[in-house]
Amino acid sequence: MGRSPLWSVQALRQAHVRDARVHDARHTAATLLIAQGVHIRVVQEVLGHTRVTTTERYTHVATLQTKDASERMDQALWGPG
Repeated sequence: MGRSPLWSVQALRQAHVRDARVHDARHTAATLLIAQGVHIRVVQEVLGHTRVTTTERYTHVATLQTKDASERMDQALWGPG
């Protein structure tokens, strides 16, 4: 794929919009949906992935959430470390 036309690059700079790829926006959308607890199959459909295994690449966020939840439960049960 080629670069954006010069006029659009200048327009982005004037609007203080960061130059990013469409894929970056898809990645951000997937990460945010999973972080909000949206079911993986729904995220798969939104992104248009044929296989859920492709969508599962974004579940590293869920792992971080699980760790956070575990730490919160620990504090609730046993108090501050």
